Amino acid sequence: MPAPSKKTPSRKSSASPTSQPFALRPSSIQGQGAFATRPIKKGERIIEYLGERITQDEADERYDDGAMSRHHTFLFSVDEDTVIDAAREGNDARFINHSCAPNCQAFLEDDRIFIYSLRDIAVGEELVYDYGYERTEGMGPEEEALYVCRCGAPGCRGTILAPVKKEKAAPAKKAKASKKKGSSTKKSSKKASTRSGSATKSRSRAARG
Repeated sequence: MPAPSKKTPSRKSSASPTSQPFALRPSSIQGQGAFATRPIKKGERIIEYLGERITQDEADERYDDGAMSRHHTFLFSVDEDTVIDAAREGNDARFINHSCAPNCQAFLEDDRIFIYSLRDIAVGEELVYDYGYERTEGMGPEEEALYVCRCGAPGCRGTILAPVKKEKAAPAKKAKASKKKGSSTKKSSKKASTRSGSATKSRSRAARG
């Protein structure tokens, strides 16, 4: 997914202490999706992304991108060594789908990942955020097909991979991408903004289903 902005929401408020503000229903984007059951204000903390915490190496062993016809994992990188796998011990946050026109964003706070609203969200709207999986050098059509996007947004770029960076005076530094067949590179991941920087969603981890 495209890397979330490094800025935090303009307003932040705690999520409802009694219940999460969404319900799971079939989504036109992918599998189950999260749909607002009450109005959600801009900057509201919606839910924490939970799951088993494993190492990047364990994530690589657990999931083989090369064997997938379409990328489908629930991994989110916390740092260079730690990944959250929501397929195990996870909660409903894992069902929030990707969109190239997001109304939510993931933020890293003290090694925990929270989903916040980027704008006011009406009852019945699907909650979505931009996965922005990191790209690695040499990625081509095969990887684009593996990380296909079907969000249907007017400006959909066709992939959950981050947009290709345009080179300026100096080449843009590329982030690590997911493991390819015969490659020892770490799985690419989704990115979550932090107050002081950005965190990443591991490639093993990002697609949902």
